[in-house]
Amino acid sequence: MNAPATVLVVDDDVTSISIIAQLLEPEFEVVFATSGARALEIIPQVMPDLILLDVIMPDLDGYALCTQLKGDLATAAIPIIFITGLQESDSESHGLELGAADYVTKPFSPNVVRARVRNHVELKRARDRLLSLAATDGMTGLFNRRAFDVALDRECKRLARTHASVALVMIDVDFFKPFNDRYGHVAGDDCLRQIAIELGAAMHRPADFVARYGGEEFVCILPETLLEGGVEVAERIQAGIRGLAIPHDGSTVAKVVTASFGVVSDVCVQDMNVDDLLRSADACLYEAKAGGRDRVVARAATARTKGVMRARG
Repeated sequence: MNAPATVLVVDDDVTSISIIAQLLEPEFEVVFATSGARALEIIPQVMPDLILLDVIMPDLDGYALCTQLKGDLATAAIPIIFITGLQESDSESHGLELGAADYVTKPFSPNVVRARVRNHVELKRARDRLLSLAATDGMTGLFNRRAFDVALDRECKRLARTHASVALVMIDVDFFKPFNDRYGHVAGDDCLRQIAIELGAAMHRPADFVARYGGEEFVCILPETLLEGGVEVAERIQAGIRGLAIPHDGSTVAKVVTASFGVVSDVCVQDMNVDDLLRSADACLYEAKAGGRDRVVARAATARTKGVMRARG
């Protein structure tokens, strides 16, 4: 059974919030913010399925908040319904032009509000299912490269708000072409699927993200993680892949399938270039492969992150 959808009510009138909460509970999980600024703090934490937003608020009005949310890749898909006492048609058209899904004027009919919330939540969940299919690698069941690009951009922007660290782990299966040549592509696909399961098991927190980067390459995003934490995850995956004991007579490193790892960490800031983070991780991965494979090479991506280290092979 699906968990109740989360609806965020943003209104500086506590009475209005109470009325809407009574109207929507228990069908929906209702959270609230009494200002636009507070809403910006809450949204990354709860990622609501829908936002009910008042237009007139003292610090950051509904139109400005809507514009900011629609301009952020991480929140652009969240449907917004304006609920306001403004009666002018220009107000409604302006809200819809900004990207709102709907517009309800006060006083409102409880049944109408409940029905509109339900309809927009169902539409969003249907879109989410389609996006999930489009973002999934069909062979391994992990997220694909496109989903990874979106996730990395989203996480770095989110973490930049608090100047938190992110670690990136790039993984390349050692001597995979000789494996395919010797055992066949069916065995190669099965090998990648087993590794994908191992990668998924190594992600211990809900925010951790793993994707198939392409071919025999995988990548992990570890939010709020320092370099040492990234190395710890990489070494856990390294041991797990070896523990699968998949025979590989074509490897010069071991008689089982192994992998090489590049790990970087950086402090997220506004307008950081995520491509630089990727290039740093790729450079570490190249060094791990050039240094004999089946090893982890790690370093800080920029001077913002102290310390340079190389993990043992």
